[in-house]
Amino acid sequence: MKYRRKLKVEELNRISIEEFQEAKKIPLIVVLDNVRSLNNIGSVFRTSDAFRVEEIFLCGITATPPNVEIHKTALGAEDSVKWRYFEETISAVEELKAEDYTVFSIEQAENSISLESVQLDKNKKYAVILGHEVHGVQQSVIDASDGCIEIPQYGTKHSLNVSVTAGIVIWDFFKQMQ
Repeated sequence: MKYRRKLKVEELNRISIEEFQEAKKIPLIVVLDNVRSLNNIGSVFRTSDAFRVEEIFLCGITATPPNVEIHKTALGAEDSVKWRYFEETISAVEELKAEDYTVFSIEQAENSISLESVQLDKNKKYAVILGHEVHGVQQSVIDASDGCIEIPQYGTKHSLNVSVTAGIVIWDFFKQMQ
């Protein structure tokens, strides 16, 4: 097997923050429902930048930029990805539904849909809600959602880290909606 030379940052031809803000986004909003870890928040920003997510809604106890700890994992993505803060997650859901978004909570719940079975319509707009690291998405928010999506898991643990979950879900939505 022949090994390849690792590319330098300058060779990656990344767009500027201004170009990112003007670029076409996938019609996806990521909602963080009381996510407490600043590293997880930063990671969600970075993943959202990578896959051109439309916006992030930061709700409840979820911290907002500018924040040194968020920046450690976001690495500047908190400046490129549009975001808004909502005191209550349910207010964010109500606004999304009023704007014709299909809203999914990412949660293990009765009648949840396996991520591998989700079929997205490129003509629709979507939002995914990721919950607190211990308690998950609030039940009232699940009740207000159009459905729940669950990532299939085959090991001994019952959940994934919220930033890992975000990466898997955002990537799956990106593949279907680009």
